[in-house]
Amino acid sequence: MNADTSSLHARARIHAALGDPARLAIVDALTLGDASPGEIAAELGMPTNLVAHHVKVLQDAGLLARTRSEGDRRRTYLRLVPGVLSSLTAPRLEGTERVVFVCTHNSARSQLAAALWRDRIGGEVASAGTIPAQRVHPRAVRVAHEHGLALDPAGPRHVDEVLHDGDLVIAVCDNAHEDLTGGIRPRLHWSVPDPARVDTDAAFEAAYTDLADRIDRLAI
Repeated sequence: MNADTSSLHARARIHAALGDPARLAIVDALTLGDASPGEIAAELGMPTNLVAHHVKVLQDAGLLARTRSEGDRRRTYLRLVPGVLSSLTAPRLEGTERVVFVCTHNSARSQLAAALWRDRIGGEVASAGTIPAQRVHPRAVRVAHEHGLALDPAGPRHVDEVLHDGDLVIAVCDNAHEDLTGGIRPRLHWSVPDPARVDTDAAFEAAYTDLADRIDRLAI
């Protein structure tokens, strides 16, 4: 495993605890504010003994904490443990000097991905192709313009001109992922269909949406 094993086990316990609709409803309620077990039972229309069972599971998973009321000392309140829900997201990419998106022609998907990365995440980013085209596809230019993105004015370039040690290489097409070997083997592969094969505005918009969703997941 590349990820820390203890972290994976902790996340698995949390996912398992949230796998019951009743427990997820309790967490949803506590996202908005703290509540006593009795208040949770009344709000969700759930028997108090069932609430007690679900609360114990959530507490054992590290999701909930109890605090004693400063007013009625016999009462306890439940609250979400800060940061636990955000820990469910996959680990972020670290130790990356520059991101380079690669596709076959460097005329659409890799160009859009680099522009999206620059806009959503920032930092050093570039794009390249294994068989660069003469120009960026006009439909890719149109989609970028419609979404307020600025494409690299340098246009399509070959991977040999762009890549250097320390780059995080992300192949955004199957051909590039399969063709690149050796020292420039992609670290990540995003299987985004080639919009130029269909060559419609809808196909290019679909590629943009696919790339934007993947990059937004990393930006969280």
